[in-house]
Amino acid sequence: MHNSLDLISTLTGGLAAALMMGYVTHRIGLSPIVGYLLAGFLVGPNTPGFVANSELAEQLAEIGVILLMFGVGLHFHLSDLLAVRRIAIPGAIGQSIVATLLGLLASLWLGFSLGTGIVFGLAISVASTVVLMRVLADNNEMHTRVGHIAVGWLIVEDLFTVVVLVMLPAIYGENAGGTSAVLLGLLFAFIKISVLIAMTFVIGDRLIPTILGKIAATRSRELFTLSVLVMALGIAVGSARLFGVSMALGAFLAGMIVGRSEFSLRAATDALPMRDAFAVLFFVSIGMLFDPAAILASPWIALVTLAIVLVGKPLAAVGIVLFLGYPVRVAFAVALALAQIGEFSFILAAVGMELKIFNQQAMNALVATAIATISLNPLLYKFVGPLEAYAMRWPRLWRWLNSRVVVPPESASPISPAEPTSTPRHRAIVAGYGPVGRTICRLLRQFEIEPCVIELNLETVRLLRKEGIEAVYGDIIHSETLQNAGVDRAGTLILSTAGIAGTEELIRNARELNPGIQILVRSNYLRDVAPLLKAGASRVFSGEGEVALAMALAMLRDLGATPDQIDREQDRVHAEIFNSVETAKPLPATNG
Repeated sequence: MHNSLDLISTLTGGLAAALMMGYVTHRIGLSPIVGYLLAGFLVGPNTPGFVANSELAEQLAEIGVILLMFGVGLHFHLSDLLAVRRIAIPGAIGQSIVATLLGLLASLWLGFSLGTGIVFGLAISVASTVVLMRVLADNNEMHTRVGHIAVGWLIVEDLFTVVVLVMLPAIYGENAGGTSAVLLGLLFAFIKISVLIAMTFVIGDRLIPTILGKIAATRSRELFTLSVLVMALGIAVGSARLFGVSMALGAFLAGMIVGRSEFSLRAATDALPMRDAFAVLFFVSIGMLFDPAAILASPWIALVTLAIVLVGKPLAAVGIVLFLGYPVRVAFAVALALAQIGEFSFILAAVGMELKIFNQQAMNALVATAIATISLNPLLYKFVGPLEAYAMRWPRLWRWLNSRVVVPPESASPISPAEPTSTPRHRAIVAGYGPVGRTICRLLRQFEIEPCVIELNLETVRLLRKEGIEAVYGDIIHSETLQNAGVDRAGTLILSTAGIAGTEELIRNARELNPGIQILVRSNYLRDVAPLLKAGASRVFSGEGEVALAMALAMLRDLGATPDQIDREQDRVHAEIFNSVETAKPLPATNG
């Protein structure tokens, strides 16, 4: 029995260590995941000082696994997989089989049991989604052929892992028996999974969007966040209780259902920050298991594991990609991008530990390999170009590598055919569709500028889409919402609603995503102008200032001023009103 102090101490100590080490690793150019694993080692039993409660950390990490799987399901789109199915499906399956066999043979050679070897091989066959996305984004490969193939490849690996997570308890669980019992258990598990999937999609496709729609209509962010978390956790627990399958599968299915609805973006931005916190605790709990003394006592285990991940897996991927007829650069890029292990490896290992078929030595090797490969992967990816150049220096080698190429090389443009090709000056993002937003959109369309509206009112979004206007349902304060709206391709961002919470941070996010974008901001008070300009706004239109200017111009017209005089005075007064606020001290708030 644990008291509340144990829980708070474990939670605080784990997150504080993760924050510190995550920041350090980020500053030196490594993935924060490395920092989280090191943080777990620091608060674990193998280092002096504060020791977190490992049992409590594991229980908290279970929530992290559920939310991680929910996030994977949320972002899984069958169309993305079908677009690269010719290479992603055989590639992922082929590489997984090769890596699993290498891991199994290495485990048996090192004296591990057959069950440990199978789980060990499966664990090192799966790459990290977080690391892969980071590497592709940092190298501008997300929207290239390499990016599409690598992501599709990873989707297949993730789906394969989900199946394995379901099958392991059926084979090695308490009710497992002989061969016939295992086959019968697998058949029964398959039937239960099929029923679960059918019920989830038939009922969930109707019920979940209806519930989320009613919650969204309340305009309460807290209720929406709570509803998504309840669905993720509820379906996960219900799947385990009623169907005897893993909570990970239930969470994945819940994510797929929400992802198929119009609430997918908002669920990802509003309701999943908790996922990141609990996912961090998951990595911390894994790091707590790391025992460097065991690695030093048996270094061959870690070295063999590292060799399989950094050499065996990439060579298998290169061979498969070349065999399927793709260019050399694609083969090298995909192979190096997937030369690491991450979150799913630990999920598999955790299930193996729970089933008592995975030992501490194998877990130590897995953690050490993850730290090394996650750290090295961004650096290794930089060798794609040099490796291709080196191969070209050897004519025979180059001809042999290209002997099966049937897919033409990728065009120079990194933009995928499905991506919109409108030039930035012909596209504007409008936040809010109130009276001001409606007027702005109408004027933009009259001048043949394509508006994209970001709105939190679901009915408004549906109406705009029916009218043929691009609309995104979500909160603009989140970077993901801006990215989904295509801020990187837009020439202008217009914040038509005043008083958006976190406007300055929003402006900084938009400026980071698109340094050249013009940002027009509406504010209520003159005192807000200077901070918004400092944050990166191009122009700020204050209600106080614009009303004062309009009244002054109306007075000039009544006094008989000519249009030229009015234009000159308009420019002068506008400059006086808005430029003066940059140096003026903030005025006290008034009720006016």
